[in-house]
Amino acid sequence: MAFPREPAEAAGVQTTRAIVLRLTRLTDTSLIVHWFTQDLGLVKTVAKGARRPASPFAGKLDLFFGGEMCWLPARSGELHILRDVAIHDWRERLRQHYSSTLLAAYFGQLLELAVEPEHPEPLLYDLLQRALDHVTDAGASLRALRHFESELARLLGVAHHQRQADESLSEALGPLPASRPTLIQQLATADGFGSPKP
Repeated sequence: MAFPREPAEAAGVQTTRAIVLRLTRLTDTSLIVHWFTQDLGLVKTVAKGARRPASPFAGKLDLFFGGEMCWLPARSGELHILRDVAIHDWRERLRQHYSSTLLAAYFGQLLELAVEPEHPEPLLYDLLQRALDHVTDAGASLRALRHFESELARLLGVAHHQRQADESLSEALGPLPASRPTLIQQLATADGFGSPKP
C-alpha cells in the first residue's frame, strides 16, 4: 500500500518509510511513537487513540515494524501527529526471541545517540533495516552486534583501524547504551551464536 502523495502534500501531510524504535505511553488512549525514518532520521509522532481497541492503528504499531507512515508536522516542537501507517515488515520472528529483541533495541539506542532529531540519514536507515532483517532471519549474535557497531562507526566517519568499533563510538558519542554489557553476556551464553533460527 502507498499513500497518495499529491493530496497529502497539498494538505501539509508528509509521508516516508520508517521503522518503529520505541513506543511510549502518552495518555490512557494515546502513544508516542519513536521512528527512524528514511527521509528525516529520528521522528516522534503522537498516535491519538492508538490504545483503544477499535483504533485505526490497532495491530499497526509495535517494536521494529517497518513500512510507510504519514504524519502532520507540528506547528511547534518536535511531536508530530501520526495520520496513517502501512506496514510492510512485521518482523514477528524477531520479537519471538528475547536476545533478538534486546539486540534490535540496542541498534535503535545507538542510533538515538548518534543522530540529531529530524536530520536525514538515509545510509543509517538502510543499515538499520538490513540489521533488523538479518536478526529476524538468522537470530541475534555477537557477530551481528560487532558488525553493526563497525558499520555505524564507518558511516559516522569515526572508525579507526587500531581501535575496536565500540571504542571509537564511545569516544565520539559518549557512553554507549547501558544495555550493552547485559546484551553481550546474553549473546555469549548462547554459545556465541545468539538466538536460535526461527
